Amino acid sequence: MRIVINTLVLLIFAAMISACNGSDPAAPKNDGSDSTFSGKSELPKVTVLPPAVAPSNETVVLPPQTTTALKDLGPIVWPLPLPEAQPTAAPQAVQVGTRPYYLVDSMSDGPLKTKLKSCANGPFKRTDFAIAHRGAPLEFPEHTKEGYEAAIRMGAGILECDVTLTKDKQLVCRHSQCDLAQTTDVLSNKELAAKCSVPFKPADGSKKASVSCCTYDFTLAEFETLKGKLAGSNPDATKPGEYLKNVADWRTGLYTRGTVMSHAQSIALFDAAGVKMAPELKKITLPPGYTRDNFRQQLVDEYKAAKIEPSRVSIQSDNLDDLLYLIAHEPEFGKGASYLWSPSSTVSDDRLATLYSQGIRTISSAVGNLYDTEKTTNKLIPSAAATKAKKAGFELVGWTMEHDDDVPGENGDDVYGLMDVLAKDVGVKGVFSDWVRTTSYYASCMGLK
Repeated sequence: MRIVINTLVLLIFAAMISACNGSDPAAPKNDGSDSTFSGKSELPKVTVLPPAVAPSNETVVLPPQTTTALKDLGPIVWPLPLPEAQPTAAPQAVQVGTRPYYLVDSMSDGPLKTKLKSCANGPFKRTDFAIAHRGAPLEFPEHTKEGYEAAIRMGAGILECDVTLTKDKQLVCRHSQCDLAQTTDVLSNKELAAKCSVPFKPADGSKKASVSCCTYDFTLAEFETLKGKLAGSNPDATKPGEYLKNVADWRTGLYTRGTVMSHAQSIALFDAAGVKMAPELKKITLPPGYTRDNFRQQLVDEYKAAKIEPSRVSIQSDNLDDLLYLIAHEPEFGKGASYLWSPSSTVSDDRLATLYSQGIRTISSAVGNLYDTEKTTNKLIPSAAATKAKKAGFELVGWTMEHDDDVPGENGDDVYGLMDVLAKDVGVKGVFSDWVRTTSYYASCMGLK
């Protein structure tokens, strides 16, 4: 049996050699100079014995007439190179989920619905029109890593970190300096809860539960041990754990353990994602020896330390002096700053002209101040304040779409009807949203940047 197998192997080898060269009379002869076959210019002459009579201890050999020179195949390479991989389609960068489709389907028939339905298959892109308000707090704990990452996947081109201060003067992302009892699990940690400015007091008869836990009650290291939760509190709680549980029933409970973030950590996350940043200088309690100017400069310095281009940062504040400081001391950051101010319909042209002369170029207003309802047609139109501000040369930003308790009663006409007026008639350059997917769908469909 071994002889038969050896014979078959050698016959196959002979056939391979023949295929390489033997059948081609014009094939060049190997002169032995190739380093791969050096010293082996021709194989020894051999004889094949019939399998039936070949002794078991004899070497099976090739017949003399098959002797030939090997064709020069070049240096042998192993492993053999694999075919180059064919490029595959890039994964969808922006995920809009199901809510935009739900809203569009609920709209009244008309040109806007027809246009939005035509964009059902995308493509969807990241735009600066879609600004993430505190991350994605419609479903994720606000100002957390998980909420920010969700907003980035949803197509937010700009993300917000509301900036407050810790006990050891470190900047962290919190909407309010004293909202930790409502937005984190601080009350579930007895040691930290004992440090709150106003420790938990249970509800008692007509008295509601009370507590106040502030960022300045904790060091940065202590703050980073907290977990973000969906905003909410139970004023009738008699125990700290009960106080944490009152979250709107229309919110999901799937994403309730968020990673809180320092301002510097938010910068690193946003920079890695290639998005722009909209930090807000919040009202804070200033510790001894620390001024508001220190707070303003510390925020700017963290962007400088991270080597972030000022053009990627739009610092917000409802304190005009914050913006005037930036314009005077950090002009590259100051020129992109945004004044959080909701002018009324009676705002004077002189007031707007003064702001413009001071270097303010962007006004960020509550959306309710940017539109009115035309009385005879019930149609949404730009407000008098928005019209005056645009005429005075300001860029406008609106806040906040799909926010908090507005959401359950909203349909597609409410959401996309207003968004369309803000974009096309008012001319805002962006809108803050608690659920950026809805905005990304609209912005991509309309070709906004």
